[in-house]
Amino acid sequence: MGITTGRAAKALLIVAALAVAGCAAQFRNHGYIPEETDLQALIVGVDTRDTVEATVGKPTTGGVLGDESWYYVRSRVRDFAWRAPETIERQVLAISFSEDGTVRNIERFGLEEGRVVALSRRVTETSIRDAGLLAQLLRNFGRINVGDALAGGDG
Repeated sequence: MGITTGRAAKALLIVAALAVAGCAAQFRNHGYIPEETDLQALIVGVDTRDTVEATVGKPTTGGVLGDESWYYVRSRVRDFAWRAPETIERQVLAISFSEDGTVRNIERFGLEEGRVVALSRRVTETSIRDAGLLAQLLRNFGRINVGDALAGGDG
């Protein structure tokens, strides 16, 4: 009887350990923002679109009003047990270009309490003209349901 009780206790312990492990939070990262060390290599007023692409890579998206800004977007999502996934961090890096094609500004934005917040800037003035796009990128990136988008085209 002692052997059976010991095996049952071990089995119960294993089941309990698996149940606790199943409740651990899982984190997923979406998108890409260049490392700060790579961004430090960019020189405002000197680097061009080509050198930016060679240094930090292609952007996630470009400006709606033209090619004057490039946007890099990253989100971090937490999945926990049965709860719906929760976006715990979202950032947008905006690199804007002047008319001659050189870097005019490098800005990093985040979302705090539903409001767009500038996290860092290389130049004191904001040069982002399409702020509505920036807000949409921060709020909606990663929420697109491809099935709904395709079904909407039939209507």
